[in-house]
Amino acid sequence: MKHAAVIGIGSYLPADVLTNADLERMVDTSDEWITSRTGIRQRHVVAEGEATSDLAARAAEVALADAGIAREKVDLLVLGTSTPDMLFPSTACLTQAKLGLTCPAYDVNAACTGFIFALQHAAAAIESGRARTVLVLGADALTRVVDFTDRGTCVLFGDGAGAFVLAASDEPGLMGIHLGSDGTGADLLSIPAGGSAAPCTPERLTARDNFLKMNGNEVFKFAVRAIPKVARQALKESGLTVDDVTWLVPHQANQRILDTIADRLGVPHERVVSIIEHTGNTSTASIPLAMDALYTAGKLAPGDVCAMVGFGAGLTWGAAVLRWTKKERS
Repeated sequence: MKHAAVIGIGSYLPADVLTNADLERMVDTSDEWITSRTGIRQRHVVAEGEATSDLAARAAEVALADAGIAREKVDLLVLGTSTPDMLFPSTACLTQAKLGLTCPAYDVNAACTGFIFALQHAAAAIESGRARTVLVLGADALTRVVDFTDRGTCVLFGDGAGAFVLAASDEPGLMGIHLGSDGTGADLLSIPAGGSAAPCTPERLTARDNFLKMNGNEVFKFAVRAIPKVARQALKESGLTVDDVTWLVPHQANQRILDTIADRLGVPHERVVSIIEHTGNTSTASIPLAMDALYTAGKLAPGDVCAMVGFGAGLTWGAAVLRWTKKERS
């Protein structure tokens, strides 16, 4: 049986930075309040004219160069995003064109869990023999859909993209992947207007229903309940336990959530990857961004086990267990 292994990795953060001090001048908040409750000190923000597909293409360029493969070798592009450039065509197709690829390309929308869901598609394609090399992207420009008059949400989110190049391998890379969804929690985190159920009208725009809405307390309780359970399930399906985990790589939503998940799993905090201080919550991009931060810092060694866990609107949640097989940046 063929396995899906990472042969390239990359990320991209926009150049513009929005600090907590900047937000103090925009909304009734403070650096102390934001930092103590979220762990965030700054976030990157897309520039005028920059879209999700631009972020995805920049991260993909790095990952493809790292993999050292010709672009015509890419058989499939799967892009996880909650902030598509437009309703259609897909952001994956727009990214494909910017990269000069000719492979099939499509979006996956599972909100902040989108990268884990995209990995499921990629691994299935490789393991079934339908593809040998797959480009997997997580990219979001959440500051485009954040209400900067809502101090409860505008302090949380940032923009960015991350990418994996997966290839068929005799050596196990991606192992257990376990996913979950519960649509009865859809109202906890959503953008109410802009789709077929509630098209944007002057009235809905006045009500600011085209921006992200979140019940933070309920999302927190959901995350710390669901993530330890799904992480253990994915590890079990991989023939592993929490003790085998080298790095826990969670969706970067809130430092308090990361700490609580680690405690409930029994993972020492020094083995939990956190980049949220510098990036904020980048949704679908946060897990590959965190993985690339590990990789760039030289902290990944062949044989390391990474438990990547995510949760988000839907509600959705998921975990993917990756045994690192790549030796060094190309």
